[in-house]
Amino acid sequence: MREPSFWYPARRGATPLAARLLSPAGFLYGLAGRLRRAGATPEHAAVPVICIGNITAGGTGKTPLALTIASRLMARGEKVHFLTRGYGGRETGPIRVDPAHHGAEDVGDEPLLLAAAAPTWVAANRPEGAAAAVRGGAGLIVMDDGFQNPSLAKDFSILVVDAATGLGNGRLIPAGPLRENVADALSRANALVLTGRGHAGDGIAARARARGTPVFNAIVRPAAAPDFGEGPHLAFAGIGRPEKFFTTLREMSVELADTVSFPDHHVFRESDALNLLVRARELGARLVTTEKDAARLTHAPAASARARLAAAATVLPVRALVGDIDGLMAQISDAVTRARWR
Repeated sequence: MREPSFWYPARRGATPLAARLLSPAGFLYGLAGRLRRAGATPEHAAVPVICIGNITAGGTGKTPLALTIASRLMARGEKVHFLTRGYGGRETGPIRVDPAHHGAEDVGDEPLLLAAAAPTWVAANRPEGAAAAVRGGAGLIVMDDGFQNPSLAKDFSILVVDAATGLGNGRLIPAGPLRENVADALSRANALVLTGRGHAGDGIAARARARGTPVFNAIVRPAAAPDFGEGPHLAFAGIGRPEKFFTTLREMSVELADTVSFPDHHVFRESDALNLLVRARELGARLVTTEKDAARLTHAPAASARARLAAAATVLPVRALVGDIDGLMAQISDAVTRARWR
């Protein structure tokens, strides 16, 4: 689904009528989450658990950050396995993602990206997923999302916030983008990472620093520059913030003849693929998209328009570049050491 425009009003501090009307529902949403966490007894995994999550619905760059942190840990010899819910997939798990056999309709798009880097498990029940990962050889678990899920104990939790959009109108779902009360989230966060450029995240950063929680800055940048070829491009994306992808392309001096946005985790239909292929032909443009969108086109029937779209589109992989990555990794390492002594 697309985020409602009133979640992120154009004028800072404005409170659209829709947000005010939905605020009682937001209060109940927040109360339900707080009661759920208060009544839960988190289970400890047999290995350290690092959680990378967010406080808002929509894209903040947590998956690129998870990949960056995992790569650093693996370079130190850690046997990292990813654990995720697998949003958009039908599998409830625990199941190990096999990119050769699983598509986005099975496990979701983000697990397919994670599985290309390290063993990845999808599980609705996080403690069961963690146990399956340990049986599968995990020495350390990196959770992509799950910050609000109280069932599995975390040894280090990173809260990721988009610096450009921040907390939006500051209200809880469905009145705003917040998944929980800010104070509650900060009370469980061991670090805050602001991704991208902007000042909308300055408020939560100040609150985090006041609590003694370290704040890091990161930008999401291409992991490698593919061969875009000559001529204009038609860029398409179904992610939390499609415009961020388009901006990245422009910053790379890629000529964009047109851009097409879809909702986050959009499941491409044959009509979508045909429209994109036809539009690109009309413009005389090459197609370019994100890793997440490409993942949703995997395993499409060979003769389908989706398969032709997947074959025609250049894919731009991205990773998070953290300003003080050594400082962040030092904090994670300390937490891992403490977890192994418990």
